[in-house]
Amino acid sequence: MSSAPTIYVAGHRGMVGSALVRKLEKDVNVHILTVEREDLDLLNQKQVKDFFRQHRIDQVYLAAAKVGGIHANNHFPAEFIYQNLQIQNNIIHAAHENDVQKLLFLGSSCIYPRHAPQPIPEGALLTGPLEPTNEPYAIAKIAGIKLCESYNRQYGRDYRSVMPTNLYGPNDNYHPENSHVVPALIRRFHEALKNHNREIVIWGSGNPRREFLHVDDMAGACLHVMTLDPSFYQSQFDPMSSHVNVGTGTDCSIRELAEIIARVSGFKGQVLFDTTKPDGTPRKLLDVSKLTALGWVAEIPLEEGLRETYRWFVENV
Repeated sequence: MSSAPTIYVAGHRGMVGSALVRKLEKDVNVHILTVEREDLDLLNQKQVKDFFRQHRIDQVYLAAAKVGGIHANNHFPAEFIYQNLQIQNNIIHAAHENDVQKLLFLGSSCIYPRHAPQPIPEGALLTGPLEPTNEPYAIAKIAGIKLCESYNRQYGRDYRSVMPTNLYGPNDNYHPENSHVVPALIRRFHEALKNHNREIVIWGSGNPRREFLHVDDMAGACLHVMTLDPSFYQSQFDPMSSHVNVGTGTDCSIRELAEIIARVSGFKGQVLFDTTKPDGTPRKLLDVSKLTALGWVAEIPLEEGLRETYRWFVENV
């Protein structure tokens, strides 16, 4: 193992980070480096700098972030922009200072304008106003992309960025108020079953359309993008627009999503929609043609993935 590259996964306890660790563990030719939150505060620049100095790191997967759904983004905008900017600035700059040549930054599809063309191509970035409900988070993620591009242009680094669609799977955040739509609905349907409720009320009209990707597929896409030959990868992109969309290329309405979760959970009651609550972006489907051209496509069908995720939730949460 002494000759194996050391890969630091930042945010290894989160949904994406833990999926990356599971995927990397299948490769005997790497050494995975992780550190607990109580031992390394990623908001603390000095601690992050000291950590990189103390370890010989060859690659970084930057999956650490403050994340949440519409409710959390609406109520804690300062935390979302500050903490995400601080985490990514500290890690990316420390990686550069310690001559880490390869880094993968994980962004979010919310970086695109509210009324971007559908499906959304990478070139839609910075072409219009963002969705107001998560603008602070989106701005932080856009800054992360541009930070990677800037180090690539100025210092010749190989820092790549991937923009995932809506993710779901094991180790998601199932908080009753601060979670994203899939874990929120999984919890709601499960609690309705436990309490023998005859109906469940969901925020919004149910009409907005979203794309959903299982986190294990996301981890596979990350490793695929990270291991592509640098000259081939760079030939596919403009240095000023080097991020890659990661998704399935298909979407469904929130109403259809609720119907699937009702099936996999066994809920037989009535599903109602509270139209006094915000819908968010009307539609968000990514154009994944670049990723397809790079040789990767999603493998896990939505209903199968949701069934496995619901089973994990029941057993672990």
